[in-house]
Amino acid sequence: MVLKNENEQFQTVDYTQDDSVVVITINRPEAMNSFNAQLRSDLLRALKKAKLANDVRVIIIKGNGKNFSAGADLKNTEDVQKSLEEVLNNEYRPIFDLISNIDIPVIASVHGSAAGIGLSLALCCDLMIMSDDAFLLAPFTSISLAPDGGMNWFLVHQLGYRKAFQICIESERISAEYCVDNGLANKCVPAENLFSETLIWAKNIAKRAPLSVTATKKIMRYAASHSWSETYDMEVPVQQKLIDSNDFTEGVRAFIEKREPGFNGD
Repeated sequence: MVLKNENEQFQTVDYTQDDSVVVITINRPEAMNSFNAQLRSDLLRALKKAKLANDVRVIIIKGNGKNFSAGADLKNTEDVQKSLEEVLNNEYRPIFDLISNIDIPVIASVHGSAAGIGLSLALCCDLMIMSDDAFLLAPFTSISLAPDGGMNWFLVHQLGYRKAFQICIESERISAEYCVDNGLANKCVPAENLFSETLIWAKNIAKRAPLSVTATKKIMRYAASHSWSETYDMEVPVQQKLIDSNDFTEGVRAFIEKREPGFNGD
């Protein structure tokens, strides 16, 4: 059961906590969960809230209504008064930076569509699970724009240049099956089971040694844009710190005693 519900702080997202898992739900279903200034602000504040909570080990981001997110709200008159450069750097980037740098895993739970900057959000997350009828979409050439929100980096790194370029210039719908087969998503599940499967997955991850999960995320994010040698150099001191931890001692003891470990994050 959900233990905490603190939605009074937010207008466009729901924030709930179930044990050590926080669920952040984008809640603008009347606008297909598209991003306006309020949603950008609420999502960033919700992520910061989860980051500061000592009892949170996994974050799930999902959408309310028929889809995950349709991207930027093109009908939003507030953004017309700002430069796109300002919005991307000052309002979107802090969200993506926080997801990339937060110690705990962030799971995108995608149903319906994740399009435009909504796709960038899903790709930025550490893990992605999709319903079997969901799809990703980069529709930028249909409105004379280029992919943004870091999408170019994610798609090229995960698909390779040719596949990424084709998907974006042709504005193809990317099926859940294709996403799993090509490494964009981790899992594809029946639509009616999406949230329950996401929560089960998150709770299983939350049982893992938190120091280990944090270190693995940090090193692998680093490895994505650095050399083998640089990554190796990073691994050594991190591993030394882990082997000196109480959780390592507990993990080894639990293995020998053939029981479930009780990790405390120290």
